[in-house]
Amino acid sequence: QVQLVESGGGLVQAGGSLRLSCAASGRTAMGWFRQAPGKEREFVAAISVSGATTIYEDSVKDRFTISRDNAKNTVYLQMNSLKPEDTAIYYCNAGPTTYTIRTMKSTDFGSWGQGTQVTVSS
Repeated sequence: QVQLVESGGGLVQAGGSLRLSCAASGRTAMGWFRQAPGKEREFVAAISVSGATTIYEDSVKDRFTISRDNAKNTVYLQMNSLKPEDTAIYYCNAGPTTYTIRTMKSTDFGSWGQGTQVTVSS
């Protein structure tokens, strides 16, 4: 059973940075998702088991970086140049591959953690 625990969110001004962490067990590809109020949960980024492959949603390319430390069972999302439209609850989850994670919907995953709130002010 995979236990998902997200942390690192907070309030930051536009242009600022945050690093999110996901404590998770299991050796699988991992992804980050986010959900803004009144909107569907959307894909943000994914990383392969080894960390060799990373993919990103277009709106966060060149601003966000996903990484992992398998010895610590932790996945990270470094977020730079934050914008108000990045405001959302951020979640992590696991899947077979990075590209599979990109296409999966929220209901395709077995379970979700509580997420961590990211709020970007203007």
